[in-house]
Amino acid sequence: MDRQVLAVLKNNLQHEFGWSEIDYGNLVFAFQTAYAAGMLVVGRLIDRLGTRTGYAVTITFWSLASMAHGFASSISGFLAARFALGFSESGVFPASLKAVAEWFPKKERALATGIINAGTNVGAALTPLIVPWIYVRWGWQGCFFAVGSLGFVGLAFWLWLYEPPEQHPRCSAKELAYIRSDLNMDVGKPRLSEIVWNRQTWGFVSAKFLIDPIWWFYLFWIPDFLERRHGLSLGQIGLPILVIYVMADVGSITGGWISSFFLQHGRTVNMARKTALLVCALSVIPIVFASRVDSTWAAVLLIGLASAGHQGFSTNLMTLPSDMFPTTSVASVAGIGGAAGAIGGMLIAQIVGHLLQWTGSYTIPFLMAGSSYLIALAVVQILVPRLEAVQLRPDSSV
Repeated sequence: MDRQVLAVLKNNLQHEFGWSEIDYGNLVFAFQTAYAAGMLVVGRLIDRLGTRTGYAVTITFWSLASMAHGFASSISGFLAARFALGFSESGVFPASLKAVAEWFPKKERALATGIINAGTNVGAALTPLIVPWIYVRWGWQGCFFAVGSLGFVGLAFWLWLYEPPEQHPRCSAKELAYIRSDLNMDVGKPRLSEIVWNRQTWGFVSAKFLIDPIWWFYLFWIPDFLERRHGLSLGQIGLPILVIYVMADVGSITGGWISSFFLQHGRTVNMARKTALLVCALSVIPIVFASRVDSTWAAVLLIGLASAGHQGFSTNLMTLPSDMFPTTSVASVAGIGGAAGAIGGMLIAQIVGHLLQWTGSYTIPFLMAGSSYLIALAVVQILVPRLEAVQLRPDSSV
């Protein structure tokens, strides 16, 4: 929700502040730059601090950064707020994936990750429904203050509910043994160089670089596409966006279920994950026609199908660090991959902003979206032909 408020208010803020498409692209670029930088730092920090404390720190800072948008009065003010939000939000997925690795055996991780992804889509679906209502009553500043303050509600629930399984009062010895039944365990925390210089890391990182920018494109530009191409007003985009993200939720959970189903029926991790990745990659391809159809709902359904494919693909891709790496390094690997994805997001922010400024058309961005996932899967297959556990040496200095 914090990320998407700006996208929902894009045209209103452009009118108020006189932003060009390139200005808006620069705001997205600022977020992605900070997100990439933060990923390189925060993932490692969460491995050091632990999941509970590390996530609590990032929630606090991103909520404050989200609210800071409401004090901005110029493009530079918004750039600073977007940078702060991007840096602090970089802890979201490293912490989430580390929590999944701590609490679930491999055969359940993809489904658990799919449910986490579904939660992000619920927020993205609610934002275009809630923000216009707040905007009418309290203006654009109120939108940022209200949505940003919700983070502190989440923080309270996180601190109340989360503990590692070894410390959780309701986790029995039997459940703990089940959780640990197939963990890729290691002694101590490995050196960062041990994590970086291996092909399993780069298979994951390369795929994140290719697919994450597409989701940022959906998140930051689909409301504008519906307004620009199909003439929907701020008050009319809520239902189409809701449909898109509900479909994305279904894809997220279904994608996780596919690989979990195969694992529960005796298939290898390699076969289960890559089959699910292929199914999801194929479902994205029809989005290449989204800019050419005249029917609003036909375009919405094509985007929704691609969003479902993305989320299913992402769900399975994000389980790969916990499939291959010790739990002590999962957040670090996820952080490096997230940084690569954010760098890709930086590039697509500039590409889409300039394409819209020059052509006014979404044809090329949708072509990029339709082809990225098969390319990402091919890269994973080349670099990691078999998903196997990585043996890392512990860092003796820790």
